[in-house]
Amino acid sequence: MTENLAKNKNNDLIFAQKTLGEVLSMHAQKKPDKKAYTFLVDGEMQETSITYKELDKRAKAVAVKLLNMGMSRERVLMFFPAGLEFIVSIFACFYAGVIAVPAYPPRKNKSLSRIKAIVSNSGSKVVMCTKRIFSNIERNFSEEPNLRCMNWLIYDDVDDNLSEDWEDIEIKPEDIALLQYTSGSTGTPKGVMVSHRNIMCNLEFIKQSYGLSENSLSVHWLPAFHDMGLIDGLFSPMYNGFLGILMPPVSFLQKPIRWLNAITRYKATHCGAPNFAYDFCVDKTTEEQRANLNLTSLKTLYNGAEPIRKETLERFISTFKPYGFMPRQFYPTYGMAESTLIISGGCANDNPVYLKVKAEELKHNKIVIASDSDKDVKHLVGVGHPWIDTKVIIVNPDKMIKCNDDEVGEIWISGSIVTQGYWNNPQETKKTFDAYLSDTGEGPFLRTGDLGFYNHGELFV
Repeated sequence: MTENLAKNKNNDLIFAQKTLGEVLSMHAQKKPDKKAYTFLVDGEMQETSITYKELDKRAKAVAVKLLNMGMSRERVLMFFPAGLEFIVSIFACFYAGVIAVPAYPPRKNKSLSRIKAIVSNSGSKVVMCTKRIFSNIERNFSEEPNLRCMNWLIYDDVDDNLSEDWEDIEIKPEDIALLQYTSGSTGTPKGVMVSHRNIMCNLEFIKQSYGLSENSLSVHWLPAFHDMGLIDGLFSPMYNGFLGILMPPVSFLQKPIRWLNAITRYKATHCGAPNFAYDFCVDKTTEEQRANLNLTSLKTLYNGAEPIRKETLERFISTFKPYGFMPRQFYPTYGMAESTLIISGGCANDNPVYLKVKAEELKHNKIVIASDSDKDVKHLVGVGHPWIDTKVIIVNPDKMIKCNDDEVGEIWISGSIVTQGYWNNPQETKKTFDAYLSDTGEGPFLRTGDLGFYNHGELFV
């Protein structure tokens, strides 16, 4: 994968840049007064925006502050609420060559066990946050032996005039841009090492598979500190040069109609969420609330990050068809933090692909297509196919050889989207990122731990 892979098909914008920070710098020069992001503070009408020029200037000021603190090539823990401050700060990290460690801000007087694990693993010495978050958690940190030595960079205190001291520094595509920490539900959180090249290649994958352009527009409510909300919600608008509309996650969770209203108001073309969100939209909105919706602008509404249920898709389609939503607008997809984000997806404007198989056979890792007369069946939703240089194979996890076409196996992937492994964890990195086929020696592959199979070129998870 070459660095100049990402080229606009119409040659209007050339993405030969090596990092997303270079893309921001280019936008700031070419279209300084164009809005880059709009944040809906209350999830509805109260909005605040930032242009490419403003974002570039503010990010460079914060970057200078980071460099003055000696943080080049170091890890910086990031605690931010939903909003523009986080966007500025992560681009500041990109500018300064700092490895960003986004994390969910700890709640006041709540356990810091996850944060302590992240600090211990990442070796972060600095916390970057807003003044409000600092006031909420500083005391908690001071009472923890492993955290009291942390230094603080308070975003609100950074002077914009520091940007005048900015000097470009070389950032290589293979340099680590950020650590995405896994949930840690089955053990200690692991920090996925995401390089600048990983980000750029995954964004090009998303661009091509979703058919995005500078004329697209997205509305996102997902948390920005992890893969789906970060890579697609935050970075795709910058990469493609379109406006990104953001809202706090709690705004959606309180009233899912807010997301649908924003899609309507801004004429969004590209949005997405995990499977549960679509059931939530059906169950937690009323006919009265839906009355003014118009979802016809959507080109791709993706569903990922959880098992995708046919019933969920059909309920949403049925409920929102009166407001212009069509099956072809749904976009089932598959991805994970270890692959930056996306692994597979279909073609924009294609209807979802469903497959009905015999449930009992599926339990034994066999794929037998069910007939209409079969009663014990399992309905599966296809998640498309790999794009660009991504390779996805189905492997018998015991024999470490490719499965037959009618067998379920573990999903293995390779390509430029595969990240560099887990930070400071060589044992887990080798186990997960260094798999080879036993018969041909082909590899290395990332072992996803997920089971799946192909049917007529469509991946099913």
